[in-house]
Amino acid sequence: MPRARASHILVPTQAECESLKKQIETGANFAELAKKHSKCPSGRSGGDLGEFGQGQMVPEFDKVIFSGELNKVHGPVKTQFGYHLILITSRN
Repeated sequence: MPRARASHILVPTQAECESLKKQIETGANFAELAKKHSKCPSGRSGGDLGEFGQGQMVPEFDKVIFSGELNKVHGPVKTQFGYHLILITSRN
């Protein structure tokens, strides 16, 4: 079964998600922004979700994690929880 490791930032609005993505694209640190802005408990650890298998996350999230480019910020990705920026750090 494919496995991946990723970090994310979860916010309530698409506008906030897009604003954070622009900050990252201009040099802001992903983990620091996750600590300040993410509404997920993983924000405390810089958004790190650890390693997980395919099918363990909601489908919208899974699709990006297992098909997106590594070490690139993806999003906004809308799920039932809000809007995510996703950074895929490894996959096998």
